[in-house]
Amino acid sequence: MAMAALKHPDRLIDRLPAVRGEYREDVALARYTWFRVGGPAEVLFLPADKDDLQQFLAGTTPDVPVTVLGVASNLLIRDGGIPGVVIRLRGTFNETALTKSGVVAGAGALDINVARFAAENGIGGLEFLSGIPGTVGGALRMNAGAYGREVKDVLINADSLDRNGGAHQFDAEAMGFSYRHSSVPDDHIFVSATLAAELDDPAKISARLDEIGAARNETQPIRSRTGGSTFKNPDGQHAWELIDAAGCRGLRVGGATVSEKHCNFLINTGSATAHDLEALGEEVRRRVVDTCGVELQWEIRRVGVAENGGRE
Repeated sequence: MAMAALKHPDRLIDRLPAVRGEYREDVALARYTWFRVGGPAEVLFLPADKDDLQQFLAGTTPDVPVTVLGVASNLLIRDGGIPGVVIRLRGTFNETALTKSGVVAGAGALDINVARFAAENGIGGLEFLSGIPGTVGGALRMNAGAYGREVKDVLINADSLDRNGGAHQFDAEAMGFSYRHSSVPDDHIFVSATLAAELDDPAKISARLDEIGAARNETQPIRSRTGGSTFKNPDGQHAWELIDAAGCRGLRVGGATVSEKHCNFLINTGSATAHDLEALGEEVRRRVVDTCGVELQWEIRRVGVAENGGRE
């Protein structure tokens, strides 16, 4: 008779509550990120729906780190991976609907898909979302913006779950929006948002979407392994101009390089590690301070541990 396998007493997955979704151990995360770099998740959790996520949060002890992963378009996961549980929203979290209140989008919905959904329904004012490479949840967290508008300009309310599973709703004012920032506590997980619906001429909406798509294609390295805008624009200045003035266009560290097309973008040329990309970003910051006297702030979120065990 075969002996049953013994559970390792230190396995995190054995301490987690029962869910209807799916747990996976030691999952490589690089394939989920735009940079295509980064270490594994200790545990990846794919919740079935909002209720399942709420149950997980309510039943998970506070000492377990929890990180939410969207499409990781503006995220750098370090080479040592992410300890604790990484949550990836899918399924019902990706849905978008038109209601009397506005366009309701799940936090996992791609910004560009929300813009297209609105256009298909004759809703204008959300075209700028097509220029933001990410999900609604990430856009809420950082007050994402492009082409003259930001999330704060269109948000009616956002729904979240706190670390204990408690449900909350925030209107635009309560979100505490500022440039690329929201003051909602970091441990809140956004689950959906209602965006203002403005009827408009479908032809005009389509034309604006085309203009944004053409502008992105012309000015940004959208077909490269990149993470979007690397640094926030300082007040009254453009980060890319400062980076260019500091002589960083085309600068390389290992397999990472500063884009020749738009130098506020870092690119994985194919062999970069997360360490290469972060080191390149820090070198850019150092040179900009030395040349221009301006300290650039990271817009890309950096998470996880370094390969040698160091944290942010």
